[in-house]
Amino acid sequence: MRKISDEDHVATIPAPAAEPESPAAPRRMTLNMGPQHPSTHGVLRIMLELEGETIRKAVPDIGFLHTGIEKEFEQKFWQQAVTLTDRVDYLANLSNNLVYALAVEKLLQIEIPPRAQWMRVMLTEFSRLNSHLVWLGTHALDIGAMSVFFYCFREREDILRIFEMFSGQRMMTSYIRIGGLALEPPRGWEKAVGKFIRAFPSKVDEYENLLDANPIWMRRTKGVGFIPLEDMLDLGVTGPMIRAAGLKWDLRKSEPYSSYDKFDFEIPTRAENDVYARYRVRLSEMRESAKIITQALEGMPEGAWQADAPHVVLPDREKMKTEMEALIYHFKIVTEGFRVPAGEVYQCIESPRGEIGYYIVSDGTSKPYRVHMRTPSFGNLQALGVMLKDTLIADSIASLGSMDFVLGDTDR
Repeated sequence: MRKISDEDHVATIPAPAAEPESPAAPRRMTLNMGPQHPSTHGVLRIMLELEGETIRKAVPDIGFLHTGIEKEFEQKFWQQAVTLTDRVDYLANLSNNLVYALAVEKLLQIEIPPRAQWMRVMLTEFSRLNSHLVWLGTHALDIGAMSVFFYCFREREDILRIFEMFSGQRMMTSYIRIGGLALEPPRGWEKAVGKFIRAFPSKVDEYENLLDANPIWMRRTKGVGFIPLEDMLDLGVTGPMIRAAGLKWDLRKSEPYSSYDKFDFEIPTRAENDVYARYRVRLSEMRESAKIITQALEGMPEGAWQADAPHVVLPDREKMKTEMEALIYHFKIVTEGFRVPAGEVYQCIESPRGEIGYYIVSDGTSKPYRVHMRTPSFGNLQALGVMLKDTLIADSIASLGSMDFVLGDTDR
C-alpha cells in the first residue's frame, strides 16, 4: 500500500470559489434635526435621511404646540374670539384679526365705514412690514449674517411702538374687531406714521446693501432651495414663495377686500425660484407696503371708525352716561354676546406668508359653531420634503428659513 504524501492531501481539497466583487451599497443615516426652535420659526422636528452630506428624504414633524385654537373658538363669544386669532400667527396678528372680522361681517351683513377700512389696510400693511423684518433678520442670522438682525429689529421696534399707540399692546393687539376697530385712532397717529414711513424706504436700501455686497450671502442663497412650480401648486404653496417662482398671484389684487382696490401698488415676482429670489420678493414687498401706507396716510377718509350696528358694536362710553338704550346694549353685548345669523362663510386674505382663509359656521347663537383655518404656513411647510430632497445638509437651514413659516400658524 502506497503511503499518502502531503502532496496528495493538498490536491484532494478543492479551492474555494472566488466571490465576485460588488460595489458597496450606499450607507444612509437618519438624523433628527430638532425638535428645536430655530430662531423664531417655531418648534419643529425634521427627520432627515442622509447619504453622506446629501439629503435623500426629509419629513417635517409638527404638533409640538398643542394650542387647539380652532376648538377654543366654540367656547367664546364672537367678539371674544378675536383674541384667539392674534395667537395663530403672532408675527401677523392683525392679518388674522382682519380675516376673521371680514368673515363674521359677511354673516352679519354689516357695512364697514371707509375710514375703518382704510385704517385696516394701513395696519395690516404695517403687520406685513413687521413680519418681513423679523423674517429677514432671523433668516440672515440663520445663515450667519449677524448685523442685519440688529438693523431689522431697529425698524421693527418703531412699528411695535405704533401698534402700542393704537391699541395699547405691542404684539397681541386685537385691534381689528367685528364692526370696525377696537378703539378710536389716537391723537397724533398721523405724525408717528408719517415720520416712520418717510424714512423706511432708505432702511430697506441699507438691508439690500448689507446683503447684496456680501459674497457669502450670495453663495448661500443663489441656486439653493429650488422647487418646481407644479409641485408648489399641487402642495398648496402661496405667498412670496410662489411669487418668487414667477406666478403673479396675490389676493389683494385678484380678490380685493377692505378697499385694496383703491390703492396703487405692484405685485413683485421673480423667476429664479430659489432662496435669493424669495429674499428679493420680500424686499420689494416691503417697498410696496410702504407705498400703500403712504397712500392710506395721505388719503385717509373722514368719518366713523365703527359700523352703525348697535347690536354688535359696543356703544360710546359718553352715550352710556346719558342714554339708557346705550347702557342696555353694552350690558347685553358684554354679558350675552350678540347672535350671528345661521349660515356658513369662507373668507380669505393675503397675509405676509400667503393665503389665509377662515371657514366659519354659525348656528344662530352667540358663539361660533365651527371655525376652521386655512393657514399659509401649513401649506408652505408641505413643500419642505420636495425642496430638501437631493440637496446638501449645509443648505437645509437656508432653504428652511426662506419659507418663512410660523409654527403657531401650522399647529393651531
